[in-house]
Order: sequence, then structure tokens, then C-alpha cells
Amino acid sequence: MATSTDVADNPTKGRWGLVAAALLLQFSIGAVYAWSVFGKALQSPDAFGLSKVEASLPFTVTIAMIFIGAYLGGRWQDRKGPRTVALTGGVIYAVGIILASFVSGADQLWLLILSYGVISGFGLGLAYIVPIAMLLKWFPDKRGLITGLAVGGFGFGAVLTSPVAQALIERNRDVPTRAFLPLGIAYLIMSLVGASFFRNPPAGYSVPGWTPAASTAASRSTHDYTQGEALRTPQWYLLTAILTLNVAAGIALISQAAAAAADIAGYSTAAAASVVGIWAIFNGAGRVVWAAASDKVGRMPAFAAMLGLQGVCFLLLPHAANAALFFLLGAIIYLCYGGGFGTMPATAGDFFGVKFAGAIYGLMLIGWSLGGVLGPQLAAALASGGAYTRAYTAIGVLALAAVALTFLTRVPGQREDAAVGAGDRVGARA
Repeated sequence: MATSTDVADNPTKGRWGLVAAALLLQFSIGAVYAWSVFGKALQSPDAFGLSKVEASLPFTVTIAMIFIGAYLGGRWQDRKGPRTVALTGGVIYAVGIILASFVSGADQLWLLILSYGVISGFGLGLAYIVPIAMLLKWFPDKRGLITGLAVGGFGFGAVLTSPVAQALIERNRDVPTRAFLPLGIAYLIMSLVGASFFRNPPAGYSVPGWTPAASTAASRSTHDYTQGEALRTPQWYLLTAILTLNVAAGIALISQAAAAAADIAGYSTAAAASVVGIWAIFNGAGRVVWAAASDKVGRMPAFAAMLGLQGVCFLLLPHAANAALFFLLGAIIYLCYGGGFGTMPATAGDFFGVKFAGAIYGLMLIGWSLGGVLGPQLAAALASGGAYTRAYTAIGVLALAAVALTFLTRVPGQREDAAVGAGDRVGARA
């Protein structure tokens, strides 16, 4: 336990412990990306025999509810602090998962949608936004890296959960939902332990030896936008559009990754499943790698690179009959998809300040929901009958066109001097 003297001498003492606590929470809620394991099991004739559309509904509803929870959670934590909101979100999320374990047949699909989709999705959104907003306040000197770590835990949640969930499902293949009970209890414990350590920095907190770039223009560098002020700027809408299109591109592949691997590159069913699992690691790693890189090269140049790389990879992907090339292209897409989530919170902090970051970025996550619907639906509609060339070419062109938005997006005037790194200022004026 740090003493008052320790804190006075080093106000940053203990802040890396908060990163560990945040990762524990994010690991638990990030398990949502392991849904494909359950979706496949629920379609089995030996289990519920759901159709692909039916099996995808709980996950789709969850993604839609994340925005609602994140918006309300962001506003709430800005007023009440992070601990209460994170604890509440973690409990609601775990309760929804536990309730899903009582679903015993296809005739109770409505209960699975209500419990896993509506309840746990809302709790997930409440909890997701809190560590991001909290760590932005503790790490003004490492915004990109630290938000990358915060959401990186979410990306890695599926990597940790998928094999455990599969093992639990194997115990009771007839009723795969039974696996939700031990998982829900584990999520509850992880969430409560992690969130119990959450706290905001004290008033007047600063990092010793660090000053924002061009901080001499104090009145221009310290203004924190309220949510209402941010919504009156074109920058909020441009950033949300960039997030939406980055999500739409990446999730277009995620939604049909196993099928594409088999149809395009000739992977077996088992190999395709393994590839998807490995790609999930790139999703998590991208959140850290790109966020840290954006601290060096600037936020908008980083987003231009992410969108540009995805665009090129999508144009090449339907022609990648070579298994190794297909794997590489997919890994880059996953890396850039995750990178958008790692980099955007720091970008929002640079553009609008961190005081009301929870509310501002929480509302910005509507891009997650919009992109999560747009990308898979567009890809599915265009790839009907195995027409991957048509589908992925359209997604690639969309991603490349989105690069133009990064050259139009500049830091608001009242915070232009506070942009972190020369790369941001170059990107802002390009």
C-alpha cells in the first residue's frame, strides 16, 4: 500500500497496477468474441439444431447493446467515478451469462437472446468504457500505448476463452448452453476483483517531468470538451465515421473467416478453425501495436495506414489460393481491425480532452454497432454463391476510400496545440 508520502513524492505510483486490474476485467468481458464456438455448437443436430441466422442472433444483439451500455456507462463514470460503474457492469454481464445457462432447447432461443444478448451485452458496454476513460486520465504521457493495452485485454479474451468453452461444451453436447454457468461465475469473479481497484487520479494530478507538446499555449491546450461541445464539432462525426469504416472492413472478414479460409485457400474445417483462433491473437496484438505506434507517428497517419493496409489486403484476399498468403493477409486485416479500437480512445482524448472522455468516447462507440452490422451484411450479400471476389473487392475499395477521411480530420482549434506528437500535427493539417 502506498503511503501519502509516497504519493506526494511520486503521484504516478501504483498506476501500472490499475492497468493489470483493467486487463483482468477486459479479459472477462472480451470472451464475447468466443461466441463462434457456441454458435457452431448450437447449430449441431445433436444439440439445438439452430440455423446460422438463429445462432448468430444472440451475438448480434450483444454487439448492438454494447453501444447503449457504453454510452450510459461513460456518462455515469464521468460523474461517479470508475469503480461503481465497472462493478455494476461486471455483475450485469456475468448475470446475463449465468442466466443463459438455463436455456435448454431451441424453443428457448428468446431467453438466450434476452440473457446473453440484451442483459450481458448491456453490462459489457457499461464495463468496457470504464477502464479506457480511467487510464486516459492516469497516463496522459502514454495515451496510445495505454489505451491499446486497455482494449488489448478485450481482444485477447476470446483467445483465452475459446479452448475452455470448447472443453466445457464437449462435456454436454446436447445442451451446450450449460457451459455458460462455470464461465459466468469465472467472469463474475474476474470482474469484481479487477474493478474493485479502479479509481480516478486525485485532483491536480500530473506526471512528473512530462508536459504536453506546445503546452505554453495554456488556454488552447487545457480545454476539455463536454459531450455537447464535442457533438457540435465536425471532428466527432469524422472520427466516428473512421471508426465505423475500420470496424466494417475488419469484421466483414471476421464474420465469415472460417468459411473464407476453406473456400478460398482450401483449408480443412479443423485447420480453418485453428487459423481463426490464431488470427484472434492478431486482433488483440493490433490494439497494442497500433496504439503505441500512433504515439510516435500520429493518430491520423496511423489510421490512414490501418485503412490502407486493409484495403490492399481485401483486394488481394479472394485471389490468395496459397494457404500461407491467405493467412498473412487475414492476419494483417485482424491486426488493423484491433488497432482501430486501440487507437481511437487516445485520439478522442487528444481531440477533446480526457475529463469527459467516458461520455464522448462512449457515444462514439455507435461506430462499433454500425460497422458491426454494415460489414457482415455487405459481405454476406455480395458473397452469396461464393462470390468472394465481388464482396472483398467492394470492402477493399471502401477501406481505401476511407483513407481520405484521415486527411480531412484535424484537431479542434482549442486543442490543436495539445495534439500529442509531431505526426498528429502533420496529419491534422494534411
